[in-house]
Amino acid sequence: MAANSAAVQPGRVRILKEASKSAGQNVGPVVYWMFRDQRVRDNWALIHAVEQAHKANVPVAVAFNLFDQFLGAKARQLGFMLRGLRQLHRDLEETHQIPFFLFRGNAEDTIPNFVSECGASLLVTDFSPLREVRKCKEEICKRVSDFVTIHEVDAHNVVPLWAASEKLEYSARTIRSKINKKLPEYLIEFPMLQPPVTKWVGTSRLIDWDSLIDEVLRKGAEVPEIDWCEPGEKAAMEVLMGSKNGFLTKRLKGYSLDRNNPLKPRGLSGLSPYLHFGQISAQRCALEARSIRKLCPEAVDAFVEELIVRRELADNFCFYQPHYDSLQGAWEWARKTLMDHAFDKREHIYTKEQLEKAQTADPLWNASQLEMVYYGKMHGFMRMYWAKKILEWTRGPEEALEISIYLNNKYEIDGRDPNGYVGCMWSVCGVHDQGWKERPIFGKIRYMNYAGCKRKFDVDGYIAYVKRLGETKKRKAESLLGRKAKELCT
Repeated sequence: MAANSAAVQPGRVRILKEASKSAGQNVGPVVYWMFRDQRVRDNWALIHAVEQAHKANVPVAVAFNLFDQFLGAKARQLGFMLRGLRQLHRDLEETHQIPFFLFRGNAEDTIPNFVSECGASLLVTDFSPLREVRKCKEEICKRVSDFVTIHEVDAHNVVPLWAASEKLEYSARTIRSKINKKLPEYLIEFPMLQPPVTKWVGTSRLIDWDSLIDEVLRKGAEVPEIDWCEPGEKAAMEVLMGSKNGFLTKRLKGYSLDRNNPLKPRGLSGLSPYLHFGQISAQRCALEARSIRKLCPEAVDAFVEELIVRRELADNFCFYQPHYDSLQGAWEWARKTLMDHAFDKREHIYTKEQLEKAQTADPLWNASQLEMVYYGKMHGFMRMYWAKKILEWTRGPEEALEISIYLNNKYEIDGRDPNGYVGCMWSVCGVHDQGWKERPIFGKIRYMNYAGCKRKFDVDGYIAYVKRLGETKKRKAESLLGRKAKELCT
Protein backbone atom coordinates (compact mmCIF):
# COMPACT_ATOMS: atom_id res chain seq x y z
CA MET A 1 0.00 0.00 0.00
CA ALA A 2 1.47 3.37 -0.97
CA ALA A 3 1.29 6.53 1.10
CA ASN A 4 -0.11 9.68 -0.54
CA SER A 5 2.57 12.34 -0.87
CA ALA A 6 3.02 15.48 -2.98
CA ALA A 7 6.82 15.84 -2.95
CA VAL A 8 7.69 12.16 -3.26
CA GLN A 9 6.12 9.76 -5.77
CA PRO A 10 3.61 7.50 -4.00
CA GLY A 11 5.36 4.41 -5.39
CA ARG A 12 8.49 5.27 -3.40
CA VAL A 13 6.66 5.08 -0.04
CA ARG A 14 5.18 2.07 1.75
CA ILE A 15 3.00 2.15 4.84
CA LEU A 16 4.41 -0.32 7.39
CA LYS A 17 1.86 0.63 10.05
CA GLU A 18 -1.33 2.68 9.87
CA ALA A 19 -2.30 4.57 13.02
CA SER A 20 -5.66 4.09 14.70
CA LYS A 21 -7.53 7.39 14.60
CA SER A 22 -8.81 8.88 17.85
CA ALA A 23 -11.05 11.95 18.08
CA GLY A 24 -9.12 13.43 21.02
CA GLN A 25 -5.65 12.58 19.71
CA ASN A 26 -3.37 15.53 18.97
CA VAL A 27 -1.16 15.35 15.89
CA GLY A 28 2.46 15.08 17.03
CA PRO A 29 5.85 15.66 15.35
CA VAL A 30 7.38 13.67 12.50
CA VAL A 31 10.53 11.65 13.26
CA TYR A 32 12.81 10.36 10.49
CA TRP A 33 14.79 7.35 11.70
CA MET A 34 17.82 7.57 9.42
CA PHE A 35 19.72 4.34 8.85
CA ARG A 36 20.94 3.60 5.34
CA ASP A 37 20.74 7.00 3.68
CA GLN A 38 23.01 9.24 5.72
CA ARG A 39 22.73 12.52 3.84
CA VAL A 40 20.81 15.79 3.77
CA ARG A 41 20.90 16.39 0.03
CA ASP A 42 18.87 14.29 -2.44
CA ASN A 43 17.28 12.16 0.29
CA TRP A 44 13.71 11.09 -0.53
CA ALA A 45 13.09 9.89 3.05
CA LEU A 46 14.05 13.28 4.54
CA ILE A 47 12.10 15.14 1.84
CA HIS A 48 9.05 12.99 2.67
CA ALA A 49 9.41 13.52 6.44
CA VAL A 50 9.61 17.32 6.03
CA GLU A 51 6.71 17.34 3.58
CA GLN A 52 4.51 15.35 5.95
CA ALA A 53 5.45 17.68 8.81
CA HIS A 54 4.45 20.69 6.64
CA LYS A 55 1.08 19.14 5.85
CA ALA A 56 0.32 18.52 9.53
CA ASN A 57 1.92 21.83 10.64
CA VAL A 58 4.17 19.97 13.12
CA PRO A 59 7.95 19.93 13.74
CA VAL A 60 10.33 17.31 12.33
CA ALA A 61 13.49 15.69 13.73
CA VAL A 62 16.07 13.18 12.52
CA ALA A 63 17.09 10.27 14.79
CA PHE A 64 20.04 7.94 14.24
CA ASN A 65 20.79 4.83 16.26
CA LEU A 66 24.40 3.70 16.57
CA PHE A 67 24.52 -0.07 16.97
CA ASP A 68 27.45 -1.06 19.18
CA GLN A 69 27.90 -4.12 16.97
CA PHE A 70 26.64 -4.30 13.39
CA LEU A 71 27.77 -7.31 11.39
CA GLY A 72 31.42 -7.04 12.41
CA ALA A 73 32.02 -3.37 11.52
CA LYS A 74 35.34 -2.03 12.89
CA ALA A 75 37.14 1.34 13.13
CA ARG A 76 37.46 1.43 9.33
CA GLN A 77 33.72 1.42 8.69
CA LEU A 78 32.41 3.08 11.87
CA GLY A 79 35.00 5.88 11.80
CA PHE A 80 34.04 6.74 8.21
CA MET A 81 30.34 6.64 9.07
CA LEU A 82 30.61 8.77 12.24
CA ARG A 83 32.76 11.43 10.60
CA GLY A 84 30.12 11.71 7.89
CA LEU A 85 27.33 11.91 10.48
CA ARG A 86 29.15 14.68 12.37
CA GLN A 87 29.06 16.80 9.19
CA LEU A 88 25.42 15.85 8.57
CA HIS A 89 24.48 16.88 12.13
CA ARG A 90 25.97 20.35 11.62
CA ASP A 91 24.35 20.78 8.19
CA LEU A 92 20.91 19.68 9.37
CA GLU A 93 20.82 21.96 12.40
CA GLU A 94 22.65 25.03 11.07
CA THR A 95 21.42 25.09 7.46
CA HIS A 96 18.00 23.47 7.75
CA GLN A 97 17.01 24.01 11.42
CA ILE A 98 16.20 20.31 11.83
CA PRO A 99 17.38 18.75 15.12
CA PHE A 100 19.48 15.57 15.04
CA PHE A 101 19.34 12.98 17.83
CA LEU A 102 21.92 10.23 18.24
CA PHE A 103 21.09 7.10 20.25
CA ARG A 104 23.14 4.06 21.20
CA GLY A 105 21.93 0.54 21.86
CA ASN A 106 19.13 -1.43 20.24
CA ALA A 107 17.01 0.60 17.85
CA GLU A 108 14.06 -1.62 18.86
CA ASP A 109 14.29 0.17 22.24
CA THR A 110 15.69 3.63 21.48
CA ILE A 111 13.49 4.60 18.50
CA PRO A 112 10.08 3.67 20.05
CA ASN A 113 11.18 5.37 23.30
CA PHE A 114 12.04 8.58 21.45
CA VAL A 115 8.81 8.47 19.42
CA SER A 116 6.89 8.11 22.69
CA GLU A 117 8.85 10.85 24.52
CA CYS A 118 8.30 13.47 21.83
CA GLY A 119 4.72 12.37 21.11
CA ALA A 120 5.38 11.76 17.39
CA SER A 121 2.48 10.73 15.17
CA LEU A 122 4.56 9.68 12.16
CA LEU A 123 7.81 7.73 12.00
CA VAL A 124 9.56 7.77 8.60
CA THR A 125 12.37 5.33 7.88
CA ASP A 126 14.59 4.63 4.88
CA PHE A 127 14.80 1.20 3.26
CA SER A 128 17.27 -1.66 3.66
CA PRO A 129 16.77 -5.23 2.44
CA LEU A 130 19.05 -6.72 5.12
CA ARG A 131 17.48 -9.21 7.51
CA GLU A 132 18.61 -7.53 10.74
CA VAL A 133 17.16 -4.15 9.76
CA ARG A 134 13.86 -5.62 8.61
CA LYS A 135 13.46 -7.58 11.87
CA CYS A 136 14.21 -4.38 13.77
CA LYS A 137 11.47 -2.52 11.86
CA GLU A 138 8.97 -5.29 12.54
CA GLU A 139 9.73 -5.00 16.26
CA ILE A 140 9.45 -1.20 16.18
CA CYS A 141 6.03 -1.52 14.50
CA LYS A 142 4.91 -3.66 17.46
CA ARG A 143 6.39 -1.38 20.13
CA VAL A 144 5.22 2.05 19.05
CA SER A 145 1.77 3.26 20.08
CA ASP A 146 -1.19 2.39 17.87
CA PHE A 147 -1.57 6.16 17.30
CA VAL A 148 1.73 6.20 15.35
CA THR A 149 1.92 5.67 11.58
CA ILE A 150 5.15 4.27 10.07
CA HIS A 151 6.26 5.01 6.48
CA GLU A 152 9.19 3.34 4.74
CA VAL A 153 10.79 5.28 1.86
CA ASP A 154 13.20 3.69 -0.62
CA ALA A 155 15.72 6.54 -0.80
CA HIS A 156 18.55 4.23 -1.85
CA ASN A 157 17.45 2.79 -5.19
CA VAL A 158 16.65 4.87 -8.26
CA VAL A 159 13.63 2.66 -8.99
CA PRO A 160 12.11 1.65 -5.62
CA LEU A 161 12.68 -2.04 -4.98
CA TRP A 162 8.99 -2.96 -4.80
CA ALA A 163 8.21 -0.91 -7.93
CA ALA A 164 10.99 -2.56 -9.96
CA SER A 165 9.86 -6.13 -9.27
CA GLU A 166 7.53 -8.04 -6.97
CA LYS A 167 9.64 -11.21 -7.02
CA LEU A 168 13.14 -12.65 -6.84
CA GLU A 169 14.81 -11.99 -10.20
CA TYR A 170 17.01 -14.64 -11.79
CA SER A 171 19.67 -12.35 -13.25
CA ALA A 172 20.53 -8.88 -14.55
CA ARG A 173 18.91 -9.93 -17.83
CA THR A 174 15.52 -10.47 -16.20
CA ILE A 175 15.47 -7.26 -14.12
CA ARG A 176 17.10 -4.86 -16.60
CA SER A 177 14.05 -4.26 -18.79
CA LYS A 178 11.81 -3.86 -15.71
CA ILE A 179 14.09 -1.17 -14.28
CA ASN A 180 14.60 0.59 -17.62
CA LYS A 181 10.84 0.71 -18.15
CA LYS A 182 10.42 2.58 -14.83
CA LEU A 183 13.40 4.94 -15.18
CA PRO A 184 11.46 7.75 -16.95
CA GLU A 185 9.08 7.83 -13.97
CA TYR A 186 11.70 7.67 -11.20
CA LEU A 187 14.96 9.08 -12.57
CA ILE A 188 13.90 12.70 -12.01
CA GLU A 189 15.45 15.78 -10.43
CA PHE A 190 14.97 16.15 -6.67
CA PRO A 191 12.80 18.92 -5.22
CA MET A 192 14.43 21.44 -2.87
CA LEU A 193 14.39 20.48 0.80
CA GLN A 194 12.04 22.97 2.44
CA PRO A 195 12.81 24.45 5.88
CA PRO A 196 10.45 23.24 8.64
CA VAL A 197 7.34 25.40 9.13
CA THR A 198 7.10 24.60 12.84
CA LYS A 199 10.16 24.68 15.08
CA TRP A 200 11.10 21.78 17.33
CA VAL A 201 10.23 22.50 20.96
CA GLY A 202 13.19 21.95 23.26
CA THR A 203 16.82 21.47 22.35
CA SER A 204 18.54 18.47 20.84
CA ARG A 205 21.02 16.73 23.10
CA LEU A 206 24.70 17.59 22.84
CA ILE A 207 26.77 14.97 21.00
CA ASP A 208 30.43 14.62 21.93
CA TRP A 209 31.57 13.50 18.48
CA ASP A 210 35.28 13.53 19.32
CA SER A 211 34.88 11.17 22.29
CA LEU A 212 32.52 8.92 20.38
CA ILE A 213 34.85 8.63 17.38
CA ASP A 214 37.87 8.04 19.66
CA GLU A 215 35.99 5.24 21.45
CA VAL A 216 34.97 3.56 18.19
CA LEU A 217 38.51 3.80 16.80
CA ARG A 218 39.94 2.29 19.98
CA LYS A 219 37.48 -0.61 20.11
CA GLY A 220 37.80 -1.39 16.39
CA ALA A 221 41.54 -0.72 16.08
CA GLU A 222 42.12 -4.22 14.67
CA VAL A 223 40.95 -2.84 11.29
CA PRO A 224 42.23 0.76 11.14
CA GLU A 225 40.76 3.59 9.10
CA ILE A 226 41.78 4.28 5.51
CA ASP A 227 42.94 7.66 4.21
CA TRP A 228 42.23 7.50 0.47
CA CYS A 229 38.61 8.59 0.78
CA GLU A 230 37.40 11.44 2.94
CA PRO A 231 33.96 10.90 4.50
CA GLY A 232 30.87 13.07 4.07
CA GLU A 233 28.49 14.46 1.47
CA LYS A 234 30.80 17.24 0.30
CA ALA A 235 33.67 14.79 -0.29
CA ALA A 236 31.30 12.43 -2.12
CA MET A 237 30.28 15.17 -4.56
CA GLU A 238 33.96 16.02 -5.06
CA VAL A 239 34.66 12.39 -6.06
CA LEU A 240 31.72 12.49 -8.48
CA MET A 241 32.07 16.00 -9.95
CA GLY A 242 35.31 17.55 -8.63
CA SER A 243 37.39 19.78 -10.89
CA LYS A 244 40.68 18.11 -9.88
CA ASN A 245 39.97 14.38 -10.07
CA GLY A 246 36.19 13.94 -10.25
CA PHE A 247 34.97 10.71 -11.82
CA LEU A 248 32.52 12.26 -14.30
CA THR A 249 34.68 15.34 -14.94
CA LYS A 250 38.16 13.79 -15.25
CA ARG A 251 38.14 9.98 -15.21
CA LEU A 252 35.00 8.79 -17.00
CA LYS A 253 36.48 8.40 -20.49
CA GLY A 254 38.54 5.30 -19.64
CA TYR A 255 35.92 3.64 -17.42
CA SER A 256 34.65 0.97 -19.83
CA LEU A 257 38.20 -0.38 -20.34
CA ASP A 258 40.06 0.51 -17.14
CA ARG A 259 37.43 -0.75 -14.66
CA ASN A 260 38.46 -4.36 -15.33
CA ASN A 261 42.18 -3.72 -14.79
CA PRO A 262 43.25 -4.28 -11.15
CA LEU A 263 46.35 -2.14 -11.80
CA LYS A 264 44.15 0.91 -12.40
CA PRO A 265 42.16 1.50 -9.20
CA ARG A 266 41.54 5.11 -10.29
CA GLY A 267 39.78 3.70 -13.33
CA LEU A 268 36.88 2.88 -10.99
CA SER A 269 34.48 5.58 -9.83
CA GLY A 270 35.59 5.43 -6.16
CA LEU A 271 31.97 6.08 -5.12
CA SER A 272 31.14 2.78 -3.42
CA PRO A 273 31.95 3.90 0.18
CA TYR A 274 29.68 6.92 -0.27
CA LEU A 275 26.90 4.91 -1.90
CA HIS A 276 27.10 2.25 0.81
CA PHE A 277 26.75 4.75 3.68
CA GLY A 278 24.22 6.79 1.74
CA GLN A 279 26.48 9.87 1.75
CA ILE A 280 25.59 10.33 -1.92
CA SER A 281 22.45 9.36 -3.82
CA ALA A 282 22.74 6.86 -6.67
CA GLN A 283 20.03 8.91 -8.35
CA ARG A 284 22.22 12.05 -8.21
CA CYS A 285 25.12 10.07 -9.75
CA ALA A 286 22.82 8.79 -12.51
CA LEU A 287 21.37 12.25 -13.25
CA GLU A 288 24.83 13.80 -13.56
CA ALA A 289 26.08 10.90 -15.72
CA ARG A 290 23.04 11.07 -18.00
CA SER A 291 23.59 14.81 -18.55
CA ILE A 292 27.00 14.14 -20.17
CA ARG A 293 26.18 10.89 -22.00
CA LYS A 294 26.83 12.47 -25.43
CA LEU A 295 30.50 12.93 -24.50
CA CYS A 296 31.18 9.25 -23.58
CA PRO A 297 28.11 7.09 -24.32
CA GLU A 298 29.87 3.75 -23.84
CA ALA A 299 31.42 4.72 -20.48
CA VAL A 300 28.18 6.28 -19.18
CA ASP A 301 26.16 3.21 -20.18
CA ALA A 302 28.64 0.89 -18.43
CA PHE A 303 28.58 3.09 -15.30
CA VAL A 304 24.76 3.29 -15.21
CA GLU A 305 24.52 -0.50 -15.64
CA GLU A 306 26.68 -0.98 -12.51
CA LEU A 307 25.11 1.91 -10.59
CA ILE A 308 21.46 1.06 -11.19
CA VAL A 309 20.87 -2.41 -12.67
CA ARG A 310 23.55 -4.37 -10.76
CA ARG A 311 23.08 -2.54 -7.44
CA GLU A 312 19.31 -2.85 -7.56
CA LEU A 313 19.59 -6.52 -8.57
CA ALA A 314 21.60 -7.07 -5.35
CA ASP A 315 18.89 -5.36 -3.28
CA ASN A 316 16.27 -7.50 -5.04
CA PHE A 317 18.16 -10.68 -4.12
CA CYS A 318 18.61 -9.77 -0.45
CA PHE A 319 14.97 -8.65 -0.12
CA TYR A 320 13.25 -11.58 -1.81
CA GLN A 321 15.72 -14.32 -0.80
CA PRO A 322 15.77 -14.68 3.02
CA HIS A 323 18.85 -16.96 2.77
CA TYR A 324 20.90 -14.37 0.88
CA ASP A 325 24.08 -15.32 2.76
CA SER A 326 23.92 -19.12 2.77
CA LEU A 327 23.98 -22.10 0.42
CA GLN A 328 20.20 -22.34 0.88
CA GLY A 329 19.93 -19.12 -1.11
CA ALA A 330 21.60 -20.58 -4.21
CA TRP A 331 19.59 -21.80 -7.19
CA GLU A 332 18.79 -25.52 -7.09
CA TRP A 333 21.23 -26.41 -9.91
CA ALA A 334 24.08 -24.68 -8.04
CA ARG A 335 23.28 -26.29 -4.68
CA LYS A 336 23.19 -29.71 -6.33
CA THR A 337 26.48 -29.30 -8.21
CA LEU A 338 28.27 -27.88 -5.15
CA MET A 339 27.07 -30.72 -2.92
CA ASP A 340 27.97 -33.32 -5.58
CA HIS A 341 31.56 -32.02 -5.42
CA ALA A 342 31.72 -31.01 -1.73
CA PHE A 343 34.05 -33.90 -0.87
CA ASP A 344 36.32 -33.68 -3.93
CA LYS A 345 40.01 -33.79 -3.10
CA ARG A 346 41.59 -30.33 -2.69
CA GLU A 347 45.25 -29.61 -3.38
CA HIS A 348 45.29 -27.13 -0.47
CA ILE A 349 43.09 -26.69 2.59
CA TYR A 350 43.54 -23.38 4.43
CA THR A 351 41.99 -22.24 7.72
CA LYS A 352 40.15 -18.95 8.12
CA GLU A 353 43.17 -17.59 10.03
CA GLN A 354 45.61 -18.55 7.25
CA LEU A 355 43.41 -16.93 4.63
CA GLU A 356 42.96 -13.78 6.70
CA LYS A 357 46.74 -13.46 7.05
CA ALA A 358 47.27 -14.14 3.30
CA GLN A 359 49.31 -17.28 4.02
CA THR A 360 48.61 -19.28 0.87
CA ALA A 361 50.86 -20.67 -1.88
CA ASP A 362 49.29 -18.30 -4.44
CA PRO A 363 51.02 -14.86 -4.52
CA LEU A 364 48.19 -13.34 -6.60
CA TRP A 365 45.52 -14.41 -4.11
CA ASN A 366 47.66 -13.19 -1.20
CA ALA A 367 47.98 -9.81 -2.92
CA SER A 368 44.19 -9.53 -3.36
CA GLN A 369 43.59 -10.31 0.33
CA LEU A 370 46.25 -7.81 1.38
CA GLU A 371 44.84 -5.13 -0.94
CA MET A 372 41.59 -5.43 1.01
CA VAL A 373 43.38 -5.37 4.39
CA TYR A 374 45.59 -2.37 3.53
CA TYR A 375 43.32 -0.37 1.22
CA GLY A 376 39.84 -1.28 2.46
CA LYS A 377 38.76 -2.06 -1.09
CA MET A 378 39.66 -5.00 -3.28
CA HIS A 379 39.39 -4.47 -7.02
CA GLY A 380 36.13 -5.96 -8.34
CA PHE A 381 37.84 -8.31 -10.80
CA MET A 382 40.13 -9.62 -8.05
CA ARG A 383 37.22 -10.12 -5.67
CA MET A 384 35.80 -12.75 -8.04
CA TYR A 385 39.11 -14.62 -8.23
CA TRP A 386 39.60 -14.24 -4.45
CA ALA A 387 36.22 -15.76 -3.52
CA LYS A 388 36.47 -18.61 -6.05
CA LYS A 389 39.86 -19.63 -4.66
CA ILE A 390 38.35 -19.73 -1.15
CA LEU A 391 35.84 -22.26 -2.55
CA GLU A 392 38.76 -24.28 -3.94
CA TRP A 393 40.80 -24.19 -0.71
CA THR A 394 38.24 -24.85 2.06
CA ARG A 395 36.44 -27.96 3.24
CA GLY A 396 33.20 -27.24 1.39
CA PRO A 397 30.96 -24.55 -0.10
CA GLU A 398 29.29 -23.59 3.23
CA GLU A 399 32.66 -22.88 4.85
CA ALA A 400 33.88 -21.02 1.74
CA LEU A 401 30.85 -18.75 1.73
CA GLU A 402 31.05 -18.10 5.48
CA ILE A 403 34.75 -17.15 5.29
CA SER A 404 34.39 -14.95 2.21
CA ILE A 405 31.49 -13.00 3.80
CA TYR A 406 33.36 -12.69 7.12
CA LEU A 407 36.50 -11.27 5.45
CA ASN A 408 34.51 -9.01 3.12
CA ASN A 409 32.47 -7.54 5.99
CA LYS A 410 35.51 -7.07 8.22
CA TYR A 411 37.91 -5.35 5.81
CA GLU A 412 35.92 -3.76 2.97
CA ILE A 413 34.94 -0.16 3.67
CA ASP A 414 31.64 -1.01 1.92
CA GLY A 415 31.16 -4.43 3.53
CA ARG A 416 27.85 -5.55 5.10
CA ASP A 417 26.14 -4.47 1.88
CA PRO A 418 23.80 -6.30 -0.55
CA ASN A 419 26.50 -5.90 -3.23
CA GLY A 420 29.01 -7.70 -0.99
CA TYR A 421 26.67 -10.58 -0.15
CA VAL A 422 25.69 -11.01 -3.80
CA GLY A 423 29.33 -10.78 -4.92
CA CYS A 424 30.22 -13.70 -2.62
CA MET A 425 27.08 -15.62 -3.62
CA TRP A 426 27.87 -15.10 -7.34
CA SER A 427 31.46 -16.30 -6.95
CA VAL A 428 30.81 -19.28 -4.67
CA CYS A 429 27.20 -20.24 -5.44
CA GLY A 430 26.62 -19.10 -9.02
CA VAL A 431 23.82 -16.67 -8.13
CA HIS A 432 22.80 -14.53 -11.14
CA ASP A 433 25.12 -16.69 -13.27
CA GLN A 434 24.65 -19.85 -15.33
CA GLY A 435 26.03 -23.38 -15.24
CA TRP A 436 29.41 -23.93 -16.92
CA LYS A 437 31.46 -26.96 -17.91
CA GLU A 438 31.65 -29.39 -14.97
CA ARG A 439 34.99 -29.77 -13.19
CA PRO A 440 36.26 -30.99 -9.78
CA ILE A 441 35.33 -28.98 -6.64
CA PHE A 442 33.49 -26.25 -8.62
CA GLY A 443 31.05 -28.56 -10.38
CA LYS A 444 29.21 -26.26 -12.81
CA ILE A 445 30.11 -23.03 -10.97
CA ARG A 446 32.14 -20.64 -13.14
CA TYR A 447 35.86 -21.28 -12.72
CA MET A 448 38.72 -18.76 -12.56
CA ASN A 449 42.44 -19.45 -12.33
CA TYR A 450 45.86 -17.81 -12.21
CA ALA A 451 46.58 -18.43 -15.91
CA GLY A 452 43.33 -16.69 -16.89
CA CYS A 453 44.30 -13.65 -14.80
CA LYS A 454 47.74 -13.52 -16.46
CA ARG A 455 46.04 -13.31 -19.85
CA LYS A 456 43.91 -10.36 -18.73
CA PHE A 457 46.35 -8.11 -16.84
CA ASP A 458 49.90 -7.72 -15.51
CA VAL A 459 49.77 -10.08 -12.51
CA ASP A 460 53.33 -9.31 -11.36
CA GLY A 461 52.60 -5.57 -11.60
CA TYR A 462 49.51 -6.00 -9.41
CA ILE A 463 51.46 -7.99 -6.78
CA ALA A 464 54.14 -5.27 -6.75
CA TYR A 465 51.45 -2.55 -6.44
CA VAL A 466 49.94 -4.24 -3.36
CA LYS A 467 53.40 -4.64 -1.83
CA ARG A 468 53.92 -0.88 -2.18
CA LEU A 469 50.54 -0.31 -0.49
CA GLY A 470 51.72 -2.40 2.47
CA GLU A 471 55.02 -0.55 2.73
CA THR A 472 53.25 2.83 2.68
CA LYS A 473 50.80 1.64 5.34
CA LYS A 474 53.69 0.44 7.53
CA ARG A 475 55.57 3.75 7.22
CA LYS A 476 52.45 5.72 8.16
CA ALA A 477 51.82 3.48 11.18
CA GLU A 478 55.44 3.88 12.35
CA SER A 479 55.24 7.67 11.89
CA LEU A 480 52.01 7.80 13.92
CA LEU A 481 53.55 5.71 16.73
CA GLY A 482 56.57 8.02 16.74
CA ARG A 483 54.39 11.11 17.08
CA LYS A 484 52.42 9.54 19.92
CA ALA A 485 55.65 8.59 21.73
CA LYS A 486 56.88 12.19 21.43
CA GLU A 487 53.58 13.51 22.81
CA LEU A 488 53.87 11.21 25.81
CA CYS A 489 57.41 12.39 26.49
CA THR A 490 56.57 16.12 26.37
